[in-house]
This record gives sequence, structure tokens and C-alpha cells, in this order.
Amino acid sequence: MRRLRNRSLAALAALGALALTGCGTGTHPSGAGAAPTAAGGTITAHPFMRLTPVHDETGMTLLEGPVFGEDGKLTVVDVTAPAGAPKVLRVDVRKKTARTLFTDARGAYTSAQFSPYDGRLYLTDFAHGEIVSLAPGGGDRRTFFTGEVDGARMRPDDIAFDRDGNLYVSDSLGLSEGEARGRVVRLARDGGNATVLADGLAATNGISFDVGYRGLWISELTENRISYLPVEKRPGATGRHTAVRVDAGLAQTDSIAVDADGNLYQALHGRPAMAVYDKYGTHLATVRVPARAEGLESATNVAITPGGTRAYMTVSGPAGGYLYTFDALAAGIRQSNGG
Repeated sequence: MRRLRNRSLAALAALGALALTGCGTGTHPSGAGAAPTAAGGTITAHPFMRLTPVHDETGMTLLEGPVFGEDGKLTVVDVTAPAGAPKVLRVDVRKKTARTLFTDARGAYTSAQFSPYDGRLYLTDFAHGEIVSLAPGGGDRRTFFTGEVDGARMRPDDIAFDRDGNLYVSDSLGLSEGEARGRVVRLARDGGNATVLADGLAATNGISFDVGYRGLWISELTENRISYLPVEKRPGATGRHTAVRVDAGLAQTDSIAVDADGNLYQALHGRPAMAVYDKYGTHLATVRVPARAEGLESATNVAITPGGTRAYMTVSGPAGGYLYTFDALAAGIRQSNGG
């Protein structure tokens, strides 16, 4: 709902002000919703575990950025966690346990992603326009990038890595003003050579490479559309174009993931659901939590088990922050994790 988005922005602004003063690999795991047999079907997601309560200090919780590490454990961020509360959690999906991986008094982290270059965990700090990295165990915090890009400080939301470890960042610049100033920014793997690849976007949010790393799928929050941006120069390649218009009603397009078959999983902020499309824009299915679930208002992202189809969706609202599971349409790959 719009109310949740407004509360999210208010909470992030407050955090910025404070700063100034089983992972199973089977293809059909038990308990997951069955894949639909026809286009436009429904996949039911099932509750897996509650990770966070609503925080008194910020008035909400908002889970994001689920990503599997090499140890098979799932990392999740809580965007609106207050100072000292768990801001990055490590979840053992086999044991259904969670522990604090990292916290601080400053950041509002909206995504998490492991680099294929150095193996570190990268986080976007939306409130401060920074990207930081951690050792896989949660220590050794480093500022990877801070400062302006082409005269404006980023509002980094999600990250996608190419095969060499270079970063592609969805910059939600202009979100709070309601202006189409969003960008896609490329950063070299050493943090240098910041380059704007696309601008004039409507609050850039989700970002993920396609299966072949030829281009980026980008979701634009305030226009409810998914755009495609080629990054590999090849004959016949053209510039960015609108690929999918998402019929989301009061909800908005949040993070995006891609499975091994190239299907797109578009999360919906303001509705506890995901819309699934093939690479040609055909609507394949909608992932939904059961109708009886109360107090859940937003599904922000998903991680699909690498090599398997067990999917873990981050869902949040007045009831708290949860992981829900379902059976994805194809196996998980790097593009199905994090961002």
C-alpha cells in the first residue's frame, strides 16, 4: 500500500537524521506450493519463520535482500531496524534459526549481495548514499563507495554483479520528490570509475542480469514497469526499453530476481505477492501468501536455492518480518539471490 511506502520513506529519513545527531537442492521440496499448470496461475507461498518484530523506534520492520552464501545459509537485511538491533541476519534454513550477523548505529540497508570477485557481502545504505562491504562472517566493515556520481549523491537500492565483480546499482534518486531522476550506475570492482548507464528512470528499484549477462532487468517503482537495459554490445542491440507493464493496482514494483530459465520474479511493495513473467513478458503466475494471513503488506524480494527450486520470499507488515516459501518455476542461480 502507499501508506507502507510512505512509512518506509519516513523511517529511512528518521534513520538518516539519527546518523547526523534446508537450503535444500531438490526440485520439488515438501511444503512448497505446486507450480501452476497454466499461464496466469497462482502459487501459494507458505509461512516458514518469523524473523523480526515491528520496532518501537521506527514503527515498522521491512525485510529485504535475501541471498544464499557458500555455506548454504541465507542472509537477510532489515531496512528499518534501529541502532543496535539486527540490521543483517544470518538464517540457517535447515535448523530454522536466525542470528545477528551485523548491526550498527547508522545504516539503513536495503539489499545484500555476495561479490563473485572477493567473496565479501555488499550492502546498500539507502539513507547515506553509500555501499559498504563485510567479511562473510559479518566483520571487517569497509566503505566501498561514497560520494557523488555526476554531481548527485546516490540513493542506492539494489545491486547486481557481473561475472567479473563489477557492480550495477539501482539508484532511486528522485524518489522522495516524485521525480523521474532514477539511474543505473556502474562501479568497477575496486569502487572506482562510477558511470551512469541510464537515467531519467522512475525510482529505480530492482535490478538483475538476465541469464546470459547480456542485459539488466530494471524495475521502476513509481511507474510499475520493468525495463530492459542491454549492457553487452552486439549486433542489433538497442538502448533501454520498457519490457513489462505490471498491473499492480495500489502496489508498486520492488526488487526483481531471475531464475535459470530466465523467468522474472517481480516483488510487489504494498502487497504480499510476486508477479512472475517469462523473458518475453508473458505473465506466468502470481505468488501469494494465504488469504488468511493478516498484518502482511509487502513482499520485497526472493532468493531461490542455488541449483534447486525452494524459494524464500521476504514479507513484512504490522505482523512483523517473515520468510515465506514456495516452489519456483526453475532452479536458482546467482541472479536469483540478493540484489
